Amino acid sequence: MADDVKLTHTSALILQTIGAGYRYGFDVMEATGLPSGTVYPALRRLEQIGLIHSTWEKESKALAEQRPARKYYKLTAAGEKTLTKAVERYPLLQHVKGVSS
Repeated sequence: MADDVKLTHTSALILQTIGAGYRYGFDVMEATGLPSGTVYPALRRLEQIGLIHSTWEKESKALAEQRPARKYYKLTAAGEKTLTKAVERYPLLQHVKGVSS
């Protein structure tokens, strides 16, 4: 799948952000400056095409911190290959401060 996926700049930025260690939606929003209406649909699409995988944290941890449970995202092997190609396609991604792979 990684060979035929062409990401938009925004999706590539989100993928790069996850690859750099930002693991949940709000974290990605803060790192990229993108709004929730952009980030969350992109996360769903990236997961549907197999570039990221998500897991929910334990409810007990979220309750202990008095917040909703977080959905954590991680690059798949296909996501890592696609990200490498996306950085070649969008060279400016190499210069994004705080979000580098």
